[in-house]
Amino acid sequence: MTHPIRSSLLILALSGVFVPAVAAPPEPLVERVALTPPGRSDDPVVQALEPLMAAEFAIQSGRLEEAAGWYLQAARDTRDPALAERATRVALLAKDDESTAAALDLWRRLGGEGSGVLSAQAALSLRKGNERAARRELSELLAQPGSDGWRQAFGVLATGSHDPRLSARVLDYLVRRNRLPQVLDAWMAFGGLALRLDSPELVENIVVRLIDRFPGEPRVALLRAGQLREAGKDEEARMMLDGIDPTAQGPLLRQSLANEYERLGDLLRAEQTLAQGPQDEQTYAIRASLLARAEDKQALAGLYDELSEGAARPDPRRRLLLGQIAEFLERHDEALDWYAGVPGGPQRWQARLRSANVLHELERGDEAYATLRDMQADAAVPDDARRDAYLFEAVLRQRDKDDAGELDTFARGLAAFPDDPEILYARALAWERRDDIPRAEADFRKILVIDPESTAALNALGYTLADRTDRYQEALELINRARAAEPDNAAIIDSYGWVLYRLGRNKEAVIELRRALSMMEDAEIAAHLAEVLWVMGERDEARRIFDKARTIDPENRSLRRALEAVGLPADVPETGEPDDEALP
Repeated sequence: MTHPIRSSLLILALSGVFVPAVAAPPEPLVERVALTPPGRSDDPVVQALEPLMAAEFAIQSGRLEEAAGWYLQAARDTRDPALAERATRVALLAKDDESTAAALDLWRRLGGEGSGVLSAQAALSLRKGNERAARRELSELLAQPGSDGWRQAFGVLATGSHDPRLSARVLDYLVRRNRLPQVLDAWMAFGGLALRLDSPELVENIVVRLIDRFPGEPRVALLRAGQLREAGKDEEARMMLDGIDPTAQGPLLRQSLANEYERLGDLLRAEQTLAQGPQDEQTYAIRASLLARAEDKQALAGLYDELSEGAARPDPRRRLLLGQIAEFLERHDEALDWYAGVPGGPQRWQARLRSANVLHELERGDEAYATLRDMQADAAVPDDARRDAYLFEAVLRQRDKDDAGELDTFARGLAAFPDDPEILYARALAWERRDDIPRAEADFRKILVIDPESTAALNALGYTLADRTDRYQEALELINRARAAEPDNAAIIDSYGWVLYRLGRNKEAVIELRRALSMMEDAEIAAHLAEVLWVMGERDEARRIFDKARTIDPENRSLRRALEAVGLPADVPETGEPDDEALP
């Protein structure tokens, strides 16, 4: 799965009025480095450096098992506990139990102690299926003073096991033996984990104990509502949420309450919840987005009128938001007026980009492109905004199905901003849409030459190779490099699961894809998991997850390709039942 390089208000914000983030680029691969052991030097300083350099080279090549071995050698040579810890962490990531045990033993002998060592040992025990040892080690970890112990224990249970059912059993033991600290945040975290582990009885047990320990706490009611929603008891979940008074809560809890209503599909109630209490520009923007998604133009018009009354003061954020709302309400002339009235700041350039979008919607394409060309040629416009003008022109050319114009825009953008990663990435995606994978890969590789450490680029190129070629081992090495930098990134975990599937390691793939989906509800991740489950014969669960993916984003390309691969229809039949006649 591709993974964002930066956050901006560009392409997605311009194609969907209130969306504040941009899809980001994969990046290219550096040349693989041969990892033959270097000749040993007589100099003790050089002797210490050699394995450390080899470890870094191995990490750069995505060879995690080799990297763990070299880090362990470096730790033995230098007697450095930090290197022993690094060897342990990399070996855990590489799923190399033997190296993990050796590195962990050295880490201890060099003085390692406390929650770090305990968490690594517990993770190893879980991985090896040693449930008794994992219980003991996690109990000791949870008894550590402060919040570090329970947070480490949470991380181990969330990521340490090959089998989520084992994590659920161990957590159930810890709950029943009262090992969890009497801290609300800890109980809430483990309750959420139980939901992710798909263990209804465990969730029920945690909720009962939470209610007993923290009576009247609204966050407990939120957890209970989530439990009911996951069990398909939407009406009971709604009743639980309705019992929470949003006016008595702070902004963070009010946002959580709105999120639960949103997950139930009640966008209007989510908006009404956020309307309680103090408002700021971010709250107004979220409310506008919810009303737009609910297609409640009457309520959105009411919010528009409310905001318009306070727009006499030239606040750039307010005027930009009013322009966005007017744009959604198809009051295009008013939208153009609001955008023209944005007085300065970064919002000014966003407003000019949005003006081009409105003009394009009005079928005044020449004016839209002229607006963007003016930005591209204006030296007073900041470089980021000028670059975004090229990117958005390419988006409009794509909408117009003007392939030549889109590629020409990228060429002009790269002439103005040579080897710019954002433009290279956007062009790579254009090549990928045309099924020209060699050209897409070439642009991805250019990005990695510029920034070899970009986890977004490593992940995206690795995913592209896994998804669109048969170069699976190379893809795995790229993704492993990204995993070493960001082991808990859901997009990277999804890519890892997908390449494991391509390599025929289906059981491992399912575990990783389940973990990714539990961390981020995403149509592409769900489609990947459903396809692997289907191939493994778990077709009832696969259908359920395909339905979930359709709910999140029915037009997702990966979802449609997965449905085609398994022979399911892209759209849910009107009966709501799968079309078994179409199945193989």
